[in-house]
Amino acid sequence: MRSLMAVRFDDMTHKNDSSWVTAADVARVAGVSRSAVSRTFTEGASVSPDTRARVLQAAESLGYQVNMLARSMIQRQSNLVGVVVSGFDNPFLLSLLGPLTHHLTRRSQAPLLMDASEPEQLSKTLRQLLQYRIAGVILTSGTPPIELAKEYLRLRIPVVMINREPVLEGVDVVNSDNRQGGTLAAQVLRDAGAHDLIVLNVPTATHSARERSEAFANALAQEVKDGVVRLRRVKASGVGYAGGFDAARTLLADAANRPDGVFCTNDALACGLIDGARELYGLRVPDDLRVIGFDDIPMSSHSPYGLTTFRQNINTLAERAVVCLAERMAAPQMAGRLLQLPVTFVQRTSCGLGLEAMRSSLQARA
Repeated sequence: MRSLMAVRFDDMTHKNDSSWVTAADVARVAGVSRSAVSRTFTEGASVSPDTRARVLQAAESLGYQVNMLARSMIQRQSNLVGVVVSGFDNPFLLSLLGPLTHHLTRRSQAPLLMDASEPEQLSKTLRQLLQYRIAGVILTSGTPPIELAKEYLRLRIPVVMINREPVLEGVDVVNSDNRQGGTLAAQVLRDAGAHDLIVLNVPTATHSARERSEAFANALAQEVKDGVVRLRRVKASGVGYAGGFDAARTLLADAANRPDGVFCTNDALACGLIDGARELYGLRVPDDLRVIGFDDIPMSSHSPYGLTTFRQNINTLAERAVVCLAERMAAPQMAGRLLQLPVTFVQRTSCGLGLEAMRSSLQARA
C-alpha cells in the first residue's frame, strides 16, 4: 500500500503545482470512492476504520484541506457567521473578537468580520454578508445600526447581539450588567470621599454607556436632591483616550470648579482623563481627583494608571453569544432571550479607597 500511494503521489506532482488538491485526488490516491472521502471528513458520518485510515493518509500526503465553501453550496448550509463591528478603535471590542473566533471555531463555524462604522457603506456591508450565504450574525457592542439586524431578520437569518438594547423580537441579547457597575461606581466614589462628581460618557452614547451613566446618576439622585452631592453629566469629544484627555482640559481648567470624582463609562476615557489631569494641571490621582472606569482593558492595569474599574467577562460574553446563535439556528422560532452577566469590581489605586475599607463598604452594602 505504501509503495502504491507513493507512486500515485508522485504522479500528482506532475500536475500544476498551483492547483488545489481536490477530494477526487484524495480518492484516487487512497483507492476509494469520492463519497468515502466526503464521509471521512463529515463529523458523525459512517465510514470503516480501514477506509478512514487510507483517506487520512492520502489527504496528509497530498496536503488536502476540505473546501468548506464548496461544501456549503452543495449542502445549502453555510458555516460562515457574520461578526459585525463598528470600527476598530475600541480596545474592549478588539479584545472580544479573539474569544468570539475561538468559540465559533470550536463549533466548526468561521467568522466573517464586517465593519459597519460608515453609514454610507451599510447597504454594501449587508450585501457582502448575504453573498456569502451566512448562517447567522453576531452584532457586537458599539453602534452598528439596528437596521442591519432588522434586515437580517427579514431574510430569516438568525441574529444575536452583544451589549445591545433588547428591542427586537426573535433576537437573543447577551449583556454585561452595566447597571450593576454604574450603581456600584457611585457608591465607591462616595465612600472614597468624593462629593463633586462627573459621569463622563462617549459622544454618541451606546446602550451600555447609557445604562452605566443612568445607573450612576440614579444611585446619587437622593443625595443630589438633598444638596449633599453635585453631579454633572458630560459627553467627551471622542470615544477613547483622546476624548478623555480633551475632557481633562475642559473640566479641570477652573480650579474653583473642579470635580473630585469622575466615573468614565469606558477605560480608554479614564486613562486619557488621568493623563490630562497630571500633564496639564499637575493634579494627583487619587489625592486630587478620584477616577473609576469600566471594561478593565489591558491598559487600565498599567502602573501609570492603576485604574479602578469593572471587568466584563469577555470569554463568557463570547461563549454565550455563540451558544445562543447555535440554539437559534436549530430553533429559529423560539422567543428572544436576554442574558445578563455580572461584572467584577477591580480595585486598584485611582479611586483612593483602601482595600480593607472597600471590602468593609461592599460587605455592608451586600
